[in-house]
Amino acid sequence: MVMQRYLLTYIGVVLTLNLHHLIRAIEVPRDPSIQESLHQPPTITKQSVKNYIVDPRDNIFIECEAKGNPVPTFSWTRNGKFFNVAKDPRVSMRHWSGTLAVDFRSGGRPEDYEGEYQCFARNDFGTANSNKIFLQVSKSPLWPKENLDIQEVHEGAQLILACNPPPGLPPPAIFWMSSSMEPIHQDKRVSQGHNGDLYFSNVLQEDSQTDYSCNARFAFTHTIQQKNPYTLKVLTKHPLNETSFRNHTDIYSARGITERHPSFMYPVGSPSSQMVLRGEDLLLECIASGVPTPGIMWHKKGGDLPAGRTKLENFDKALHIANVSEEDSGEYFCLASNKVGTSRHVISVIVKAAPFWLDEPQNLILAPGEDGRLVCQANGNPKPSIQWLVNGEPIESSAPNPSREVTGDTIMFRDIQSGSSAVYQCNASNEHGYLLANAFVSVLDVIPRILAPRNQLIKVILNNRTLLNCPFFGSPIPTLRWFKNGQGSTLHGGNYKAHENGTLEIIRARKEDQGTYTCVATNLLGKAQNQVRLEIKDPTRIIDGPKDAVPKKGSTVYLVCRTIHDPTLRLTVSWLKDDVPLYLGTRIKKEDDGLTIYGVSEKDQGYYTCVASTELDKDTARAHLTILDPSLNRMTLPKARPDRPRDLELTDLSERSVRLTWIPGDDNNSPITDYIVEFEEDRYEPGRWQNHSRYPGSVNSAVLRLAPYVNYQFRVIAVNEVGSSYPSLPSERYHTNGARPEYNPTGVQGAGTAKNNMVISWTPLSATQVYGPNLRYIVKWRRRDTRESWSNRTVKGDVSQYTVTQTPIYTPYEIKVQAVNDYGMAPEADTVIGYSGEDYPKAAPTDVRLKVVNSTAVSLQWSKVYPETVQGQLKEYRAYYWRESSLLKNLWVSKKKQSMSFSGDRTRGIVSRLFPYSNYKLEMVVANGRGDGPRSDTLEFTTPEGVPSTPRYFRIRQPNLETITLEWEHPEHPNGNLIGYTLRYQAFNGSKTGRTVVENFSPNQTRFVLQRTDPISRYRFNLRSRSQIGEGEPATGESPLPLNEGNKTVKSYLAKTYAELVDLTPGEKYMVRVFVKGNDTISSNVTFETSAAYTKPPRDIATQGWFIGLMCAIALLVLILLIVCFIKRSRGGKYPVRENKDVPLDPDDQKVDNGSFDYSDEDNKPLQGSQTSLDGTIKQQESDDSLVDYGEGGEGQFNEDGSFIGQYTVKKDKEETEGNESSEATSPVNAIYSLA
Repeated sequence: MVMQRYLLTYIGVVLTLNLHHLIRAIEVPRDPSIQESLHQPPTITKQSVKNYIVDPRDNIFIECEAKGNPVPTFSWTRNGKFFNVAKDPRVSMRHWSGTLAVDFRSGGRPEDYEGEYQCFARNDFGTANSNKIFLQVSKSPLWPKENLDIQEVHEGAQLILACNPPPGLPPPAIFWMSSSMEPIHQDKRVSQGHNGDLYFSNVLQEDSQTDYSCNARFAFTHTIQQKNPYTLKVLTKHPLNETSFRNHTDIYSARGITERHPSFMYPVGSPSSQMVLRGEDLLLECIASGVPTPGIMWHKKGGDLPAGRTKLENFDKALHIANVSEEDSGEYFCLASNKVGTSRHVISVIVKAAPFWLDEPQNLILAPGEDGRLVCQANGNPKPSIQWLVNGEPIESSAPNPSREVTGDTIMFRDIQSGSSAVYQCNASNEHGYLLANAFVSVLDVIPRILAPRNQLIKVILNNRTLLNCPFFGSPIPTLRWFKNGQGSTLHGGNYKAHENGTLEIIRARKEDQGTYTCVATNLLGKAQNQVRLEIKDPTRIIDGPKDAVPKKGSTVYLVCRTIHDPTLRLTVSWLKDDVPLYLGTRIKKEDDGLTIYGVSEKDQGYYTCVASTELDKDTARAHLTILDPSLNRMTLPKARPDRPRDLELTDLSERSVRLTWIPGDDNNSPITDYIVEFEEDRYEPGRWQNHSRYPGSVNSAVLRLAPYVNYQFRVIAVNEVGSSYPSLPSERYHTNGARPEYNPTGVQGAGTAKNNMVISWTPLSATQVYGPNLRYIVKWRRRDTRESWSNRTVKGDVSQYTVTQTPIYTPYEIKVQAVNDYGMAPEADTVIGYSGEDYPKAAPTDVRLKVVNSTAVSLQWSKVYPETVQGQLKEYRAYYWRESSLLKNLWVSKKKQSMSFSGDRTRGIVSRLFPYSNYKLEMVVANGRGDGPRSDTLEFTTPEGVPSTPRYFRIRQPNLETITLEWEHPEHPNGNLIGYTLRYQAFNGSKTGRTVVENFSPNQTRFVLQRTDPISRYRFNLRSRSQIGEGEPATGESPLPLNEGNKTVKSYLAKTYAELVDLTPGEKYMVRVFVKGNDTISSNVTFETSAAYTKPPRDIATQGWFIGLMCAIALLVLILLIVCFIKRSRGGKYPVRENKDVPLDPDDQKVDNGSFDYSDEDNKPLQGSQTSLDGTIKQQESDDSLVDYGEGGEGQFNEDGSFIGQYTVKKDKEETEGNESSEATSPVNAIYSLA
């Protein structure tokens, strides 16, 4: 069974915020709601080409389109003056566009509209310019009438037939034909030059059999102009007779033509020169005459012809070099040679350059108060001049702007303010052309916005890489942080990686990573947030897949496919046969855990794949079905791996190939499907067999492709469905001849290990790429963008690096590594760019400004250092800061330095996680790959007061049922002047809770004792420290579970992690508390119940003697009570509420005042099982065994005269009979007195 697993990883779309210039420039997203709400200066989006040639038969359209908010308006100039479109009836401007349309349907000449046009797009925030568009009308003039004389020429002489086509716009394409419209055959002897002339290196008699006409094809007008034909008359010593020259190999000597030394017909004179612009194609041409016809070869003085860009054309007479650069300058020479001699012509090539961009100015979006710059750097030959314009006017004549400073090719903006938006134009020009670029500066002040859909749900597979997206926008650029489940610190590091664009990457999703993630984007104007819910799903797996099987024809086959998957995802199971969806019918049925095939036949043979998939991932399992035909005795025999092939033979030996033939071994009842050919060479890796090629099992001979300079021997392995055979015995060795290398080393790179070196490294050639003895590598290097010559060193073939010393600091180099052996060199190597070593930065950030954001964060801004001072690759700006002191007296602080890094080329950042109410110092540095540069001036700042940290060592103890003791210590970080503590607590019993009680304490109080109102309810506590700013984070806790003090047993154990409890009562509930001896703070509570002991079945209580006696006693007592009651009622009269006695009151009697009685005695305290009401009071559970049933404490218990007999008599009896003892509600004596 073959299994493959695939996982689909959620990849979110990432919003990229590019880094530009001094700051991390703001990129306005393409969200329509944002685009419509933000003001934006105009930007040219479409325009016609600079040199615009139009067809005179068509209407003219000069394109100019722009975008902006508000929508721009358009105007044009023609030949430097305002072009009034409304005055010309033929000219109109498209709606919502600046495109000009000139309509000639009603007449007019297109030539009248030739000239230089420029478009201007304006809105309230600036003006953008198009290029200057030079409009010309295509021309296809007629050939001038002329009478051409017959051209008489001696056989063997040179001849040039001039074309001189009429000047067209654009220039026409030239080709030669006869007057009968048949193309002139061209070859090494007769060919057309680039100028259109037809050149004969030597004339033969056969050239007079036709005439020659030059034709010019004008592309715009689709017309062909034909020149009057030339008639050629060849003067010869021998008339043309084909049969007389049939046996001659040299036609010239046979016809008596004198051999001539080569001479050049084009170019004329020696040497010649040619100028070409950078980026264009260079065409050098050498056309020579001579007998026999000379051949042309091209060379460059002091070097090779450019590799990859060179092409020979026109029978090697023209050298075409594409995309010319400055390094192509120099002297080229062509050699014209025949058997008589050789001639040489030198052409000096001068490469000039129209302006080209080094750093094109880009749109800049800033927030008020920020700094930035526009850079316009261009190069050319000669070096171009730079001119700045603002809104289409020279910047020198524009209104002064105090926040703007122009320095050559740079415009600096410092502390830019609203209203400074404009469009700036940079014009770089020299004698060969110009470049014009528009770049707007827009000042925006935007509160953060989250651009992702709200409350996304993302599902991922366990252990997968996950991306949570939170694209955002704001000005200034917001700082984005991620939190999980609404609490904790910022997520970064470990399994989390936060990207600058707002994406949170979870490197490996785990079950504990499931939850709700919140991204918060913050800038000085406010903040925005969004939530992403992440669900981690179990992967889909096939736990029991189909197995390879060999069923008999006509039998039933069951292929199993049992899976497991996440139950919250929908699972789909499908089947493939030979990688094609399987058709299910009455004979093939899909079951819950597999596939059943009834009556299998030969067509069912093949590979079956089970695919289990969900919306997030899938798993596959594969097996092969081989149908056994009982009619074939062969298939009934046992199968085994094939025997090894034998008798290997090499034939058809050649330099790059050989034929290998072998005799197959026995297939052992399983057909051979493949043969694997392996080889071994004994020069570089002797004894190591490597795969060479693979062939079908139906062949026993193959032509093997070989590499030069390898001493081969081969062996063959046979493969069938059971497995592979043992390798055959090796063939005889065959040594191929050497050749120059065809490959160069790969993986070439250059990097410095010290400030004054560069290590050039590469991956050496393999044994089959060496191609010859004495392999070496030619290492070449030179500084980029200079015209210095290449430096080179040759190293041995077993070396994979070379160190260049005495290099300038962090300088780009062009590097080549070329292979060479004794037979020659490999083709020209590709050029790669490497860098010499870095040194520590030389300059520190300047103009460092600091602004306190809140009590724990400050924002920083600084000016960018110049690139040449970095002396390496700018890695990051880094702020070092330390806490100098606290504003609180006598508070020790750590002065350990901390750092905050700001990666990339940026000029702003936020330092967070500071301590409030403290004095800090801060320094800035620049860091590259080598390390930190010098430190900036030290800034001092003070953080304002903040909220305190959590009170330390918050402990809750319950020494008894009446009180709960709370103790704590001052917070570790007061973060200001501590003014006290706030305690909030709440009673709860099960799911019911009481009201919240708030207590405030002085800053010196660290202990509080709570008097419990009942022994049943528990309490939740929340304690916070307070400063002038507010309350800090809470310390929380709950009171311990109530403990039955009467049954409490305390045992001490040595320091170990377990204890054995013995002598427990069966069927009883127990609570176990564990705490450290001497400290009543409970670390854990465990409740358990012991199993009941075995008891005999109870007997009927009604038959017990003690029960009968008890009932008789109760009956007698009731009779006595009735008699006493009757006597009392017969007396009549009223009773005073209280008799004054000259005895001291007991504690209970202290509640009596002037005969009144407070009946809120202790009997009204909540009993076991009472519940707390929602208003904080404790309600008593209903009970059938109420005190009211005994005549005390019940409402509405009056005698005939309306006095509270029951209440009073209880108190009175307590005085007289029990003194200070509490009354028993269930006492029969009390009940009797209450009735009396």
